[in-house]
Amino acid sequence: MTFRILFVEDDAEIATFVSQGLREEGLMVDHVADGHAAAQSLSLSHWDLVILDWWLPGPDGLTLLQRLRQSGNQTPVLFLTARDAVAQRVEGLNAGADDYLCKPFAFEELLARVYALLRRVPDQAHQQWKFEDILVDLRANRTERAGKPLGLTAREQALLLFFLRHPTEVLSRTRLYEQVWNERYDGLSNTLEVHVMELRRKLEALGPRVIHTVRGRGYILSDASRGEPE
Repeated sequence: MTFRILFVEDDAEIATFVSQGLREEGLMVDHVADGHAAAQSLSLSHWDLVILDWWLPGPDGLTLLQRLRQSGNQTPVLFLTARDAVAQRVEGLNAGADDYLCKPFAFEELLARVYALLRRVPDQAHQQWKFEDILVDLRANRTERAGKPLGLTAREQALLLFFLRHPTEVLSRTRLYEQVWNERYDGLSNTLEVHVMELRRKLEALGPRVIHTVRGRGYILSDASRGEPE
């Protein structure tokens, strides 16, 4: 099972260290560095867990948490902060945080708390992903289109799954490399293009194109072309 985490942290060193560690655990991590970007990410996408710093440029973590809970969103939230007074921990928990970790912290403790919160996520919601007639069922080990198996490699399935988690969203090459390959895009590699081409070939043998190129920006999973001619 692959979980998707939004990490909101303005300290670049902590952000890099934690993001890399979580990705090495096989988790999908999107990082944003300020409250405005976090608010947009929270409103546009589904997350399995939010790791949220208290002090942020723009709306702070407490404000974001209060807005999230007021909207009815019950996504688990792990609060990270240098505030270690009991009253402040209570304030964060009362605002809707599911757990609280004070800085500095050991990555092993963060990871243990992350897994504890992810265990609360309903299992079924993260076993099956669909878009139009495309299905990835992790529980049944099925990847198909129009009821017919696609015969994808493990990397192709991981790439398709990431597209399915972000339908109608333009995904940059940098983001795809970081999330699917766990490495930075060097601007030269054509590994992604080769995998997209092969994934398209298998998908389009059973239906119309759904992975489109958006010139200069990346790719999008959509039922209609929103990109430019290739």
